[in-house]
Amino acid sequence: MEREMQYSAKQDIKSLNQKELENLFVSFGEKSFRARQVYHWMHVKHATSFDEMSNISKSFKEKLEECCALTVLRQKLVQRSTLDETAKYLFELADGNMIESVRMKYKHGNSVCISSQAGCRMGCRFCASTLGGLTRNLTPAEMLDQIYRIQEDIGERVSHVVVMGTGEPLDNYDHLLKFLELLSDENGLNISQRNITVSTCGIVPNMRKLAKEKLQITLAISLHASSQEKREELMPVARKYGIDELLKACEEYFVQTGRRITFEYSLVGGVNDQPQDARKLAGLIRGLNCHVNLIPVNPIKERAYVQPAGQAVMDFKQILEKQGITVTVRREMGRDIDGACGQLRRRQMNK
Repeated sequence: MEREMQYSAKQDIKSLNQKELENLFVSFGEKSFRARQVYHWMHVKHATSFDEMSNISKSFKEKLEECCALTVLRQKLVQRSTLDETAKYLFELADGNMIESVRMKYKHGNSVCISSQAGCRMGCRFCASTLGGLTRNLTPAEMLDQIYRIQEDIGERVSHVVVMGTGEPLDNYDHLLKFLELLSDENGLNISQRNITVSTCGIVPNMRKLAKEKLQITLAISLHASSQEKREELMPVARKYGIDELLKACEEYFVQTGRRITFEYSLVGGVNDQPQDARKLAGLIRGLNCHVNLIPVNPIKERAYVQPAGQAVMDFKQILEKQGITVTVRREMGRDIDGACGQLRRRQMNK
């Protein structure tokens, strides 16, 4: 894991927990308390350079510059919605790759949706994130710094985090776990695990691994279909992990964690939004401790998929509710600023 996190010879210290940082600094011949100081500068003060660390000696700063890398994303572009307080950020990584993140303002506070990979290899048919394939995984520091940069930009605390931007989080499993550890650390941003959602298209082996961690995060499953045939049409991953196997893994996840599953269901006009689709979906998930989040698909120019009519969305919702399924329709946010995952990144890369 450490080798993958290093894109230079320098140690990526923002991806280390406080104990790992302590061990590193002791190996430098420094006192162990230096780890607490540097950790605070990185994860509470959100320092962008070692020079900002005012209680660190000049000689130690020189050692840090020589041996360590401080991951700081560069804000390339920000689009602010005129319809609501949503903002979409394009960040540049140290190697020139670009990723995007979204800040959404709710009554309960600021929620940030972050990317976990540069690109994606899952190939979901309605998603712009996957059109260019996967470039590489993000490090824990690169995931964290999306939140830190947004928090610094808005001057307000982020209270909720959703790992649902570009990339498949469970395809970057080890780095995701470290990110969740650092994000919920009481010595850092200290976001409650119950305020963290991780989305997956359904990589079953890693869902089972995650269940054994017994985290209190919300796991959101990108389901998007009520039959194996239709799911394969929309999501190539379904050819490897069938819908029955996926739902079995969801049952196991609830048993081991006690956390209700969320099913994300993108409604595509004329494809998966018919009454028979709703009835089949209800039959498929009935008995599971779950919640369904209906999402009218965000059209992208590379695909012919369109949003369903508003009445079709409400009819779908009512059919599920009559079957005893808890269901909501996702509030559309940032529609005027390349709202769909991957749209902004792809447009900038095409330029």
